[in-house]
Parts: sequence; C-alpha cells; structure tokens
Amino acid sequence: MDSLIPFTTSGSLVDCVDRKMLVVLRDGRKLQGVLRSYDQFANLVLEDTVERIYHQDVFAEVWRGLFLIRGENVVLLGEIDLDQEDEVPLRQVEWTVLEPYHKQDVATKKKREDVKSQILYEEKGFCKEGGEGDGY
Repeated sequence: MDSLIPFTTSGSLVDCVDRKMLVVLRDGRKLQGVLRSYDQFANLVLEDTVERIYHQDVFAEVWRGLFLIRGENVVLLGEIDLDQEDEVPLRQVEWTVLEPYHKQDVATKKKREDVKSQILYEEKGFCKEGGEGDGY
C-alpha cells in the first residue's frame, strides 16, 4: 500500500537530475537549465542556466551559467520536453530590446496587486503580506 503513495518530498526530484528543467521563482523570474543536484530542502543547482523573459509573442534570454536556487524560492519546477521545445510559437529577440517592455509589465502587475491588496485590507480586513515583493 505504501508503494502507491507518490513522493511529495525532495526525494521525488531524483528522476529529474541531469534533465533540462524550467524553474519559476517567487519573484517571477523564469530559469531554464540542467538540474545537477538538490538537497533535502529542495535547494537546486542548475547548470547552463538561461533566464527568459516574455512579452506577448516574443521572448528573450540571457546566459546565467551555474545557478544555485534556495528551495523556498521555487514556485514551479518542471521538465522541458526536448522534442517539443523547438515547436514553441514564440519569436526570439535580443534581451536589450525586450527588457524595457518586461520591466513595464512587471511594474503594471505590481501596481495592480498593490491596489487589490489595499482593497482587501480596507474592505475585507485581510492583512498585507509579502513586504519583500513576494507574490506567492
């Protein structure tokens, strides 16, 4: 019976080692790299890492190299299907071209979340959380 219970701990990452992974962080950054190692706290080591930003139907990426990620900052971790990776209907542009649009998108989202948080605080009594910009 116990063998039917799926892993819900960092031990479930053992099959992901040496595979290309997508990691979404609490601050919204999206990283792609090869998972080389992890520990019991789900701290991750990514090799050949690139950071991607998106805006509408285009994306840009910048090389980050070896990347150590603290486990508590991981929102999503998923394996990239190498067979379908090149079939994504997005066009790649230079980082410097897309970065101003991405920064504007991030600022707009932050402003919207601040307004929502203020309304929830004033009308519903919810407390304000995530003083460090934590959206999760």
